[in-house]
Amino acid sequence: MPLNLKTHTEHFTNPLYLESGRILEPYDITYETYGELNDDKSNVVVVCHALTGSHHCAGTYEDDTKAGWWDGLIGPGKAIDTDKYFVICTNVIGSCFGSTGPMSPQLPHHNPYRYKFPVVTVKDMIKAQRILFDRLNIHSVHAIVGGSMGGMQALQFAIHYPKFAKKIISMATTHATQPWAIAFNKVAQESILKDPDFKQGYYDSEVIKEHGLAGMAVGRMAGHISFLSHESMNEKFGREYKRNDGLYELFGKFQIESYLEYNGYNFTKWFDPLSYLYITKAINIYDLSRGFDSMKEALKKINSELHLISFSNDLLFKSSEMKELSDMLEDVGSTNHHYRDIESDYGHDAFLVELDKFKDYVAEVLK
Repeated sequence: MPLNLKTHTEHFTNPLYLESGRILEPYDITYETYGELNDDKSNVVVVCHALTGSHHCAGTYEDDTKAGWWDGLIGPGKAIDTDKYFVICTNVIGSCFGSTGPMSPQLPHHNPYRYKFPVVTVKDMIKAQRILFDRLNIHSVHAIVGGSMGGMQALQFAIHYPKFAKKIISMATTHATQPWAIAFNKVAQESILKDPDFKQGYYDSEVIKEHGLAGMAVGRMAGHISFLSHESMNEKFGREYKRNDGLYELFGKFQIESYLEYNGYNFTKWFDPLSYLYITKAINIYDLSRGFDSMKEALKKINSELHLISFSNDLLFKSSEMKELSDMLEDVGSTNHHYRDIESDYGHDAFLVELDKFKDYVAEVLK
């Protein structure tokens, strides 16, 4: 069967009450679906995206050559098999791909929110998704799957909507963002804020799309370092110099330098800088125990079959963080969770790149 990719946007006029005490109204959520919903709606798999991801997780649009970010995992006959499952992936609140974010128009006038946009949390992101699913008349799902910030969303679903998903697969993530990850985000945030072209948040987004934003590119380069590892950089680039650059030219470049430049500057033409600030803020303050007396009290809420996957050389969210989560689940008497550390030298981005290492496991869990 074909993938049956469809893109939708839903408009909500009821206020979304946020964790901060502020409200967002009205708001839009853009989402994509794949496969066919069965009669009793028991075949829904929710996919949650990472920081710079979007609702477009599989397939290609008509005028586009670049497939969705998890295309190797989602589709007919793949691990998340769209011949069997109806897959939904929503763009989170605060992002810049159709859901309401800092550059969306603020009613009643039509100027963008910019800094008037409220700080949103990962918990707010899943609350908005839950409201969307209610509107779609989907009140429980077969599974929720996500990596990195997507894994954070999956864990928040497990705690705050314990009866919503039968199975949850959370990979390459943590139970609360640690100083190492916050530090990388700080470099990116400062690089954006100190760029004169950012204009203290009052930039013209069309100009940025055309010319990029140098500060954001530098911040993204720092981010890229945290997504890789010593080993994957050695393997991918070694000490290779760019073919046409001389070793003794001051601005001659190693391959790794060219790679960071290319990815950093390209990125700024398709991702909004204010969205980057808001979403990194949401990641920094993410903590499953917030609102509970302790992390263990939070974990006692979990009812779903929970699968935790870490990658051995992830420098951003270390395996030990996922192991700690697994140990705490043991301590509170959980018998329905499974932890797997996948041997990988790739680094944090293994969840996007080394699909062969975990796709069979995902397929098995979904069965």
